[in-house]
Amino acid sequence: MHFASDNAGPAHPKVMDALIEANSGYAMGYGADRYMDEVRDRMRALLEAPDATVYLTATGTSANVLALASVCQPFQTVFCTPVAHINVDECNAPEFYTGGAKLTLVGEGDVMTPNALRQSIDAEGTRGVHGPARGPVSLSNVTERGNVYTAQQVTDLCSVAHSYDLPVHLDGARFANAVVATESTPAEMSWKAGVDVLVFGGTKNGLMGVEAVIFFNPDHAASFEHRRKRGGHLFSKHRFLSAQMAAYLRDDLWRDLATQANANMARLAKGLQASNQVSFTTGAFPDANMLYFDAPRAVHRHALENGATYYIEAGRIDGSDPDEILTGRLVTDWSQTDQQIDEFIGLISQKQS
Repeated sequence: MHFASDNAGPAHPKVMDALIEANSGYAMGYGADRYMDEVRDRMRALLEAPDATVYLTATGTSANVLALASVCQPFQTVFCTPVAHINVDECNAPEFYTGGAKLTLVGEGDVMTPNALRQSIDAEGTRGVHGPARGPVSLSNVTERGNVYTAQQVTDLCSVAHSYDLPVHLDGARFANAVVATESTPAEMSWKAGVDVLVFGGTKNGLMGVEAVIFFNPDHAASFEHRRKRGGHLFSKHRFLSAQMAAYLRDDLWRDLATQANANMARLAKGLQASNQVSFTTGAFPDANMLYFDAPRAVHRHALENGATYYIEAGRIDGSDPDEILTGRLVTDWSQTDQQIDEFIGLISQKQS
């Protein structure tokens, strides 16, 4: 009953098979392998973007910050939400890799709105050399609180950014889940909506560890290769990244895994809805594969002490008041079984009876 993170799940067997195949014989390094050729062709076809530039890195943080550094000057600022991964979970890596660009926080929650973005952009760039210049806008889809932007919402935000000639970066660690949740195409959720550079995540969706960085305007990619090498993120045995992503793209494995992860969350959420001691904090029903929920300490403690694994995001599990409300986070991936999900739901129900 492991719902702490989709990072914690296993790699899919097809991915492991691809790695075993790639481990045979010799292949040129640094991305000159045949698997990377396949990745470029498949990614461009999937995104309906024949001129896109495609790169791979091994981590989400490196993908995000190298992408941002490629479209951001050190004296600029990146616009993002207060809970964006680049703000709360990347140890100042954006500032480090951009050479000092700051982050400007837009709004108060995880979902950025066009009005809030416009207000934040207008508030910057007004002090000349005494303040940061306006820089890229960074979005996350799925957001860090489990919400999903529709293609139209992404379009509206990109329109605001582009009206100021600012590029848009999309942190797509869970991009596949967002595409499945909205029944959109990857193109509709990215460049057709105005996104300039996309991180197409794989690590959270069944890969061992690889993310794709896609520049839809090749001019924006001019410095990426140098930044990736200088930052220590260019793998010499690159074929082991390429093979994972190639397997991910074949026969739409990425879509199948995201569909299963979202379905697992829907089953989990439906079961939890029957509880009058559990309430969802991210809306009436989760859009993708992440759910924040409130429950009394006693309910959380019962679940955690009986084999469940997940994070408590607000409050302390070791407090004394059994009725105090704590917030937990649940995340599903492709690998959970119906039995595991139902067992967790049963733990919540048992505590109420």
